[in-house]
Amino acid sequence: MVLLDASADADLIVVGAPRRHGHFGVQLGRVAHALLHHSQCPVAVIPQ
Repeated sequence: MVLLDASADADLIVVGAPRRHGHFGVQLGRVAHALLHHSQCPVAVIPQ
């Protein structure tokens, strides 16, 4: 995955996640989930 490879040289990766209607929090997609678990740098997940 390109973003995981880029995380080796990055200081921070920022990804968006849609808000869940009727619930608190956000719904993570596959990309955000993979980055949170496998990134080599911090990841910021921003609600869209």
